[in-house]
Amino acid sequence: MGKMSRATILITGTSTGVGKTVLTTLLTAYCRQTGIPVAALKPVCSGGREDAEWLARAMGGELTLDEINPWHFRAAVAPVLAARGEGRRLVLAEILAHVRALRRRFAVVLVEGAGGLLSPLGERVDSRDLIMALRAVPVIVAPNELGVVNQVRLTLAALPLTARRQALVVLMDPERTDASTRTNAALLGEFFDRGRIWLFPRVSQPLDLPGALKNRRVRETLAGIIAHFQ
Repeated sequence: MGKMSRATILITGTSTGVGKTVLTTLLTAYCRQTGIPVAALKPVCSGGREDAEWLARAMGGELTLDEINPWHFRAAVAPVLAARGEGRRLVLAEILAHVRALRRRFAVVLVEGAGGLLSPLGERVDSRDLIMALRAVPVIVAPNELGVVNQVRLTLAALPLTARRQALVVLMDPERTDASTRTNAALLGEFFDRGRIWLFPRVSQPLDLPGALKNRRVRETLAGIIAHFQ
């Protein structure tokens, strides 16, 4: 593994439950295994805190759960609504200050969003705002199934041009494949650089982190994604 450039990478998705946490967890663990100083953050979440707990496992205790996930709201609705329900207001400047503080300590910062690209995280802030303010490279995660080409193209279209030109797309193998699973990447590649579209193999659920990292296809895909930032 060559020298890693400093990078802020924001993992977003076409929706909720598409595999953002699986990918972020595995990228974090892979970076640590290969000697890359990495921080994994899920700054904002609502409902359960399981996603942030997975990132904490991958970090091996180097960051506390509250450093990984400083804003957690109890209700299982959009974070902005959950925060309002608790009489709290979260604004962009607070999230940026936290991420920037971690950037001073780690070469690579992985920031996992909540929900899709435009899902409100706080007051007038979503993952697109974080991408723009942090000059982060977006990684768009989506299930490799029927309908994903439209979903990914809509997400890409919502990005500012500079971010769109840097973006990576990761199509996650679903539990049950359909007729489109084998052709989605090629079709999407007619509209977006095929070299920045990655097919991610199915991993067991709940995630077996050590086992997944021993899977050759998983490691090759993680290595390829990370190579974009070297």
